[in-house]
Formats: sequence, C-alpha cells, structure tokens
Amino acid sequence: MNRPVKHPFRQRGLAEILLSHGEVSAAQFEALGEGANGEKGDAPLAEALLRAGVLGEEALARALAEKFSLRLVDLSGYTVPAALFELIPAPEAYRLGVVPYVAPDDAEAAEATSSVSVVIADPFDLTLLERVERVAGRPLPPVLATRSAIEAALKRSQGSAEVLRELAGEFELVVSGENGGEDIEAAAVSLATLGDEASPVVKLINTLLVDALARRASDIHIEAGEQGVAVKYRIDGVLYSATGALDRRHHPALVSRLKVMAELDIAEKRVPQDGRFRLRLGTRDVDFRISVLPAVHGEDVVIRILDKSAITEGLRNLRLDSLGMAADVLRRFRRAVHEPYGMVLITGPTGSGKTTTLYAALGELNTGEDKIITIEDPVEYQLEGVVQIPVNEKKGLTFARGLRSVLRHDPDKIMVGEIRDAETAQIAVQSALTGHLVFTTVHANNAFDVIGRFAHMGIDVPNFISALNCVMAQRLVRLVCPRCRREVRGEPALLEQSGLDPRRYVDHVWHEGAGCEHCHGTGYRGRAAVTEFLDLTPRIRQMIGERRARAELQAAAVEEGMVTLRQSALAKALAGETTLREINRVTFVD
Repeated sequence: MNRPVKHPFRQRGLAEILLSHGEVSAAQFEALGEGANGEKGDAPLAEALLRAGVLGEEALARALAEKFSLRLVDLSGYTVPAALFELIPAPEAYRLGVVPYVAPDDAEAAEATSSVSVVIADPFDLTLLERVERVAGRPLPPVLATRSAIEAALKRSQGSAEVLRELAGEFELVVSGENGGEDIEAAAVSLATLGDEASPVVKLINTLLVDALARRASDIHIEAGEQGVAVKYRIDGVLYSATGALDRRHHPALVSRLKVMAELDIAEKRVPQDGRFRLRLGTRDVDFRISVLPAVHGEDVVIRILDKSAITEGLRNLRLDSLGMAADVLRRFRRAVHEPYGMVLITGPTGSGKTTTLYAALGELNTGEDKIITIEDPVEYQLEGVVQIPVNEKKGLTFARGLRSVLRHDPDKIMVGEIRDAETAQIAVQSALTGHLVFTTVHANNAFDVIGRFAHMGIDVPNFISALNCVMAQRLVRLVCPRCRREVRGEPALLEQSGLDPRRYVDHVWHEGAGCEHCHGTGYRGRAAVTEFLDLTPRIRQMIGERRARAELQAAAVEEGMVTLRQSALAKALAGETTLREINRVTFVD
C-alpha cells in the first residue's frame, strides 16, 4: 500500500498520521464509514475510532501530539502540587478537564507557578485554552495526555476533596428548605460536571460520591447528631471524617436527594428503607446500595459503593497468593480447596474478606472442566464461567431452597454465601458428604468456635467433622503506606499493651506511615489477610469427637503447626507490613 506523502506546508490529517504509523488500516477506516482521508473531519474521526475500539487512548494521543505539534506527557504517578490548585482551582480543573502541570522534579517551578503548563486531552476544542486563560489569569502553554490519565491525576491529587471542602464550607449559606428549592432528578455524574451551576444539594452529593471513589472508600455514612451532620468514609475498614460538620437544617435535603436517586419514599421517615442506584462516574458505571434508618436526630444513611468495573478487573487476576497469606497457610489452604469433595469453611466478622477469599479459591478452580454454582445474598461481583444465584427471600428463594435446587443442577463445586440457619447447614453438610466440594462462610470468632456454632444449630457433630476439610478464621489488617513508610522505635507502653516484652523488643525497628497524599493522610494503604488455619487431621477429628476442651484442641493444633490469628498478625507487624496498633485493633492478645 502506498503511504500518503507529507506536504511541507500542510498540517497532516489524523487519518494520514494513523495510516503512516500503521495504527489503523484503510480497511478499518472504510468499515467505520470513513475514507482514508477522514472526509468527515478529524474530531468526529477520533471519536469514531475510540468508540469502535479500533484505536486506544494512548495511540490516539500520540497521533494528536504529532498533528498539533504538542508535547505528550506521562501523568502516571503525577500529583498536582497544592500551589497549582491556586492557579486553576480544583472545581475549574474538573469542569474544564485539564491538569495544571510542572515537571515532577521541578519543585521550585511549582512554588513559583512561572513555568506551568496545562495538560489537555482535546486539542480540537478551540476555546479551551481561552477558558483556561480566563481562570488562571494568564495564558498557559498546552501539553497533551489522555482523558483517563487526566481524570486519574485529578483524583490522585485529591481534587475532588478540594471541591468537597469548598462545597461543605459554603453549604449552610446556600441551602434552605426541604430540598433546596430544586426539583431533584437522578442524573449521571462525571468529573466534568462537579463545577456546574447545579443545586447545592446535587453538587454536594455528586462530589461526595466522586471523592469517596477517589479515596477508595467502601461506604459513605451520613449521620445526624445534636450538633450537626457528620459525613464519614469507611476506608480499609476504618471510618474517617469526609468534611466538617454540616448544619442540621440541611440534613432532610441530603436524605431526600439520596432517596429520590434510589427510588425510595421521601415522605416516609419512620421505618427503615433500602434501595440502590447506578451512576456513570468518569468512564465507568458504579452501583450504590443505600440503607436508611430512622434515628433520634433524623435518618441515618449508609451508602455502600460497588465499583464493579474495578472489582471485576481485580477479580480477573485474583488468586490465593495475592491475598497476603503466610506461605505455609497458603500451601495448606490450596491443598484443601483442590480436594475432590468436602467442605471448606471460612469464618470471621462482617468485612473480614471471607467472600474475596472464596472467590480467589474459585478463580483457581474455574478451569471450565467443572460446573461451579454459587448462591449468594447478594451477588456483588460477577465471575465469568460461574453460575451465580441471588437470594430473594421476598420471593421465597432462601439459601436452603436455592441450595436444594442447585443440587439438582449437577454441580461439581458449590459456594454458599453464608450459613445462617440449621436447614442450610444440614443441606451443606449432606452435599459435602455426597461428593460435592462446598465452599461457605459462617460468623464465628475463631476456627474452634465454628464447631460449637454448628452444634448449636443442631447439626450432628460427627457428620459435620467428616464433611469438613478445613476451617480458616480470617481478619484484615491495614498495610503501612509504601510512600510515607518510616522507621520507628517501639513505645514500652504499646509493647506491653501488645503482650510483648519491652526488653526483648527494645532495639527492634518497627514501621509506620507518616501520612501523605497517596494514603490521604492515614498512613495506611491497602489491606492483607491474617489467618488461623485449622487442618482437620485424624488427631484433631478424634479430639473433637471426644468433645475435648477448646484449650486442648488449640494446643494440639499448634503442635501440628497451626498459627493463631494473633501470631499471624504479629508476624506482619514484625516484618514491617503493618503496625502494632493495627493488629491490636483486629486481634486479641494470646
């Protein structure tokens, strides 16, 4: 194929550049209804190529940089210095879709703001630089990056948190009445709309949702108190304040907005309500589950965030060795989940990562050779190649009834989201005894309490022990942020509180996070599992059958190599992965 010839005094068309680099073929242009000369224009062509998946963002950015003679910058890991948000405020940066930029190693330029560029994604927008100039008060030279890289840089720089602080500070001066005088309508939210002139209620809720996602929050709590309304995020299992206290007068407006989005009854304030809604945030759809409870000072709201696109991407590569288990526990647990039949049981409180561990196990077993069926309440994450059934108690589909139907569906591996009652427990045990591999969870404090829990349900203990392959108790501990990690000496009082001899550990070097933008000032980033793995060896089975005391069982299990929850957590603290305060938060001292 003949390559187009570049004329010295003519700006090259986008199609010409893409053809010359072999990024897109003439046949692909024709399939899109575009000629190889891009007769419909370069901007529509770029949009059509992205929409059809013919071209990726990075390849398009390289072509646009060549077409417009712009420098292409790498924003991975780039954080906007605070001084640059004074030049282009965070709400305006979101609205315009731009990032104020200096080279990451040029700290003096960031302070002086004299050699600042502006990163743009759409050079076809002829008025964008004029709008940036009006905001910044002077012209800024443009450089180029992808739209997703710009959004990621703004999130990383806590730009949405800046918007949230600004809105929260002005909120009580703007909002009045039940709904702020606006006809509240559920709408798609994007980073570009945060600075729009909308209802203050809508702006605040939208920004809360975006900021919570940027800070990796799993839940948003809106709590009405006597002094005001507190807004908190749950990040890595711990609650943090999102804003200062808001005026109580505006609490009904916030709750009403959320109820309308979730299609709940805004007039009903005396009974609990549950709902859900989905919004487009940036380039992905995110599900939100909302629970409203009547309380003394007004309705308490909790919003659970389910970013399915990010979760699905994470589950695609999720394996047991990515959960942070100790090597010996990983080896023994992996052996148990590859048994042909029996029961694999995970125990721990809500939010301890039990379901994630089971999904990791199923991910390793999901080779396409076995029929895998799950029954869950609810199905939060979708697994490719696995039949997943959501519990629907209003329609009569309980765990027990669903499990009976599953057994008639010729399964090889079964996952029961949670055993809550005797009927479900009985069917699960029988399934494990009749040739199925059953994965399930139950709420208990440790591996040994599980036995008492099933006995309390009326399950025959010998049958239960025969069915059981292993029990693993699990907790999640927060990990020290890798970017602000620093060495510290152990405080004698903290060592004693942790059950350690201060004289023995006086010279040991511990680690903690100082707090930085990467971890949003918490000192922690991410979580890992600490586990207590009980292998049902012949000796342990015999002792359980003889109804030996829990202390005897634990001593025998430790002799056979079991590591308790506390020992597992302490090993991570000694290795510098987490802190003593964190392991004290989630485990008891042995």
